[in-house]
Amino acid sequence: MTNYCSIGKLVATFGINGEIILKHHLGKKTSLKGLETLFIEKHKDELLPYFIQSVKIKNADELFLKIEGVNTKESAHTLIQKQVWLPEEDFHKYAGKSAPISLLGFHIIHENNDLGEILEVIEQPHQLLCRISLDGKEALIPVHQETLQKIDKKTKRVMVNLPDGLLDIFR
Repeated sequence: MTNYCSIGKLVATFGINGEIILKHHLGKKTSLKGLETLFIEKHKDELLPYFIQSVKIKNADELFLKIEGVNTKESAHTLIQKQVWLPEEDFHKYAGKSAPISLLGFHIIHENNDLGEILEVIEQPHQLLCRISLDGKEALIPVHQETLQKIDKKTKRVMVNLPDGLLDIFR
């Protein structure tokens, strides 16, 4: 089964020919060169493939996107605020190596205990929140300069030192 990673969301229409602005968090300026298909979450947990006709860079974290079959402002508008996903293999090609989103799939390690795989990275002004499944429950682990000890890219592990009692909240 293919794993998918969210790269951002469609935030606005542009012009009258169905172009859409994609706000991404790939951590680097990219035109998604070579990518033919992306997936849009039209309904919860339902990813539909869309073929890319053209991509133009708007700025460091936004793209003008033209999708096959979306030819009017009205049809583009139905996709606004929808999440955009890439297969994990494509995601790693386009995500910046130092971008917070590149931590997806890493494991959070606290006191030599594997707390779980990072399922989502939520960027906030002074910290990252990493969503994991802890004992079957959703947990948000804060990662900032006081909790982060080390990121090991080879073993895909994020070592943290969490405040006493934090994990008790999620158990």
